[in-house]
Amino acid sequence: MAIFSNQATLTYSGISTSSNVAYGEILDALSVYKTSIEGTYAPNSIVTYVVTLRNTSNTPLNGITLTDDLGGYDYNGTTLYPLDYSADSVALFIDGVPQVAPTVTAGPPLEFSGINVPANADAVLVYQARVNSFANLNIGGSIVNTVTAAGTGVTTPLTASATIVPVSEAALTITKSITPTQVVDNERVTYTFVIQNTGTNEVVATDDAVISDIFDPVLTDLVVAYNGVTWTDGTQYNYDETTGLFVTNPGQITVPAASYIQDPVTGEYSSTPGTVTLIVTGTI
Repeated sequence: MAIFSNQATLTYSGISTSSNVAYGEILDALSVYKTSIEGTYAPNSIVTYVVTLRNTSNTPLNGITLTDDLGGYDYNGTTLYPLDYSADSVALFIDGVPQVAPTVTAGPPLEFSGINVPANADAVLVYQARVNSFANLNIGGSIVNTVTAAGTGVTTPLTASATIVPVSEAALTITKSITPTQVVDNERVTYTFVIQNTGTNEVVATDDAVISDIFDPVLTDLVVAYNGVTWTDGTQYNYDETTGLFVTNPGQITVPAASYIQDPVTGEYSSTPGTVTLIVTGTI
C-alpha cells in the first residue's frame, strides 16, 4: 500500500492560487501470509512453513522473489541463523495445483525466485527447515521467521512472520549399571540408576515418576540412596525379598530440567541434562 498526493495551481491575471491537496492510495495487488505447521521446536527438529502469495488483481504478477531470513537475529554484532533450509523440500501450488518448484538459494538468507502468481489466484509455497545449535531452547525462547516478497508489480516489499517456541515437556532416559560385574554368592552388589532429563520442563512430585525392577537373583539387606540421601523401605520405596520386586513410591523421584547456555563467542547453545541418581545395594 502506498499513499500519493497531488496539488494543482491556478494562475490568472498575474495571480496564482493553489488547490487543496488531494490524496490517493495505491492498493497492493499482492498479499503475503506465513504460518508454521508445528508451532514448536526441539533440537534438530524439522519445521514446516507455509507461505501464501495472494494476487487480488486482474493482472498476473510474474518474477516474484521470496526471501526467508531463517530466523536470523543479532548476536554481538553478528547475525546468527537458528534454521537451516532442508534441501529439496519446497513445493509450489497454484490454487491447489502442483507446479514446478521455484529456483532456490539456500542462503542464509533463503531465497525462492521466479514465482509467478496468476491474476486472482493464490500461490502457496511449502518448505522445511531444520533447527540448529543457534536456536534458543530455553523456556521463553523463540524463533521469529520472516519472509519478504518483492518483484515487478509489488509497490513496496511485503513481509509476513511466523513465531515458534521450544517444546515444553520433560524428556527422560534411564541407564542402569552393576558393580562389580563378577560376584559370588553372599557378596554385595550395587545397581546404579541414572535418570537424565533433556527436556525443558522439570519432573515434579505430582508427575508420579516411578522406577520398578525385579532383581534376579533376589537381593537381601537392601540399602537405597537417592542423590546421596538414604531411603526407607515402605516410605520412599517398597521391596519384596521373596520376588525381588523393587518399586519406588510415586512422588519420590523428581528430575531438574535441562539447562541451555549460549556460548559468548560463537553464539551456539549447549545443553546439560538434569540428572538424578538412585543407588541400590544388596547381598546376592
